[in-house]
Amino acid sequence: MIKIEAQKRVKKLKDQLREIDYAYYVLDKPVVTDAARDSLKDELEKIEQQFPELVTTDSPTQRIGGKALGKFAQHRHGIPKYSFDDLFSFEEVKEFDAKVKRFLGLPPDKDLEYICELKIDGLNMSFIYKQGILDKAVTRGDGLTGEVVTHTIKTIGSVPLRIIEAIDLEVGGEVYMPLKSFEKLNNQNQKKGERVFANPRNAAAGSVRQLDPQVATSRDLDTFMWTIYQPEKLGLRRHEEIMEKMKKLGFKVNTNWKKVKNISSTLDYFKYWQQERANLPYEIDGIVIKVNDLKWQEQLGRTAKHVRWAAAYKFPADQVTTVVEDIEVQVGRTGTLTPVAHLRPVGLAGSVVKRATLHNQDEIDRLDVRIGDTVVLQKAGDIIPDIVKVLPKMRGGQEKKFKMPKNCPICGSTVKKRAGEVAYYCSNKNCFAQQQERINHFVSKRSFDIDGLGPKILEQLTRAGLLKAASDLFLLKEEDLLPLERFAEKSAENLIKSIKASQKIELAKFIYALGIRQVGEETAIALARHFGSWEKINQADAADLEGVRDVGPKVAESIIDWLGNAKNKILVREIFKNGVRLVNPQKISTAKLAGKIFVLTGELANLTRDEAKEKIRNAGGEVSSSVSKKTDYVVLGENPGFKYGQAKKLGVKIIGEAGLLKLLRS
Repeated sequence: MIKIEAQKRVKKLKDQLREIDYAYYVLDKPVVTDAARDSLKDELEKIEQQFPELVTTDSPTQRIGGKALGKFAQHRHGIPKYSFDDLFSFEEVKEFDAKVKRFLGLPPDKDLEYICELKIDGLNMSFIYKQGILDKAVTRGDGLTGEVVTHTIKTIGSVPLRIIEAIDLEVGGEVYMPLKSFEKLNNQNQKKGERVFANPRNAAAGSVRQLDPQVATSRDLDTFMWTIYQPEKLGLRRHEEIMEKMKKLGFKVNTNWKKVKNISSTLDYFKYWQQERANLPYEIDGIVIKVNDLKWQEQLGRTAKHVRWAAAYKFPADQVTTVVEDIEVQVGRTGTLTPVAHLRPVGLAGSVVKRATLHNQDEIDRLDVRIGDTVVLQKAGDIIPDIVKVLPKMRGGQEKKFKMPKNCPICGSTVKKRAGEVAYYCSNKNCFAQQQERINHFVSKRSFDIDGLGPKILEQLTRAGLLKAASDLFLLKEEDLLPLERFAEKSAENLIKSIKASQKIELAKFIYALGIRQVGEETAIALARHFGSWEKINQADAADLEGVRDVGPKVAESIIDWLGNAKNKILVREIFKNGVRLVNPQKISTAKLAGKIFVLTGELANLTRDEAKEKIRNAGGEVSSSVSKKTDYVVLGENPGFKYGQAKKLGVKIIGEAGLLKLLRS
């Protein structure tokens, strides 16, 4: 950036920051988040560092505004620690409520009691009491194993060293640093030239994990307890009883929790605390919604990642600002044109973001995003970043509007928009980009699994005229590859071997490889097991298809449309003609494992996870990702997850790899 450009950018940044500060401090109506403001300020600071002569006394940047880690004892949690699914809109909250009711078999319109709590932004920990005396304080760690930090936790005044009743008990809670303590700590550290913490949660974690308890003592940590593990041992039946019991036992409980009669009432609680969070002496990043009835909590259980009976409804996500340097169009497997913004690289939620989806032309028009615009970027959880706001006052007059191209950027064919849809499509079904995406899917690990055929090699083969359709893969010879760049004699030989090895393929993987719209891996497995052969699937009508588990009218229609397409018929015929042979699933109607449900946890010694699943399915069993009362067997390997604890709790039969192999042999 040259100086004259820097001067213009600095002026725009200062003006925008002043407007943001006025709205926040004077009008009490913030127009962007603190994170977005900090992002603008950070950009200004960097330019001023590059051009010190541009620094003025009225610049917003002129406002005045330990490595002691050792080895800790490891503790394997007797009760694995769960996590909550993150929700970012009330629509998602309502869907959570609907899923709970469906799982419990309740009518959709039935009111369900929930407990709402503040989601404290602190360090998740377990506190273990033996005969009423604090025995261990353990960090959550990875959910299975944590670190014993009792020596620092004992310095926190709100953690009772002895509770009212002499019982064995494990409670879960949050260790946090009050905002005043956080500010005091950072001020002290700044003066000493020591580490300045990014936020109170970071400071709390750093304080707990100190070898010297005096360090934790000086940092004024605090706690809120929010659950008792295995509450049935105390005769508790509702989550509200847990909250009251903890208080009676002598634990500090956040008193801002509330029982609500239905899911709609959670929105009022959320909105209230979204406004009031600034008045709290600690940080919160949302609310937690929990089913009140503990028996229903047990019945709902967990998925592989989250409990089904609770969810975290998060406040608006972290935001930063950056510049849209360009907008390009990508063409997907089905021909959909998707505009993607190329951004000036910026750090957001722990990663560097360089691109963001703009979804479609309607979304671009709604936001009025232009090439060259300064925009607010948001990332909620692990999803792809979104542009949520444009800062038009940052424009300098060089910005360019974007319009969807009239011709496909890959093949030049006419771009069309279907009636009633927002998406634009390439009209050429033989478009190179679509063809490449379809072939990429065809050779992927869960399809034909052809080792050595990455996107770049596939594109090279296509451009060389060796690959016009997926079926052409099985006609390739070593002499076809040797003239190409990247190929020597050995690499050509290895690729041909991989292709030949893939020609014998299971029916389910073959169905998935075809890329039929709305047919994922599990649906492909269900189709293969139900019909037993490709011929029977090819002859099936809508009623036959809808008789398959997980196949509804729309999926059935999509399958029939695909099978009826003339080009698809030719593709399948050529695939078989060129040497592909299907391995039909074994008949399972009389198999000993028919109808049995298995859950796998941990690492098996002799089988990969996919191999074990395949053997179970071939023997008639089903594989599930979560443990419930319907589970017949939990197969236990090394380093098992929380499913092991859940199986013990529910009394599900637990077997090892040897036990599984014995069942399979029988």
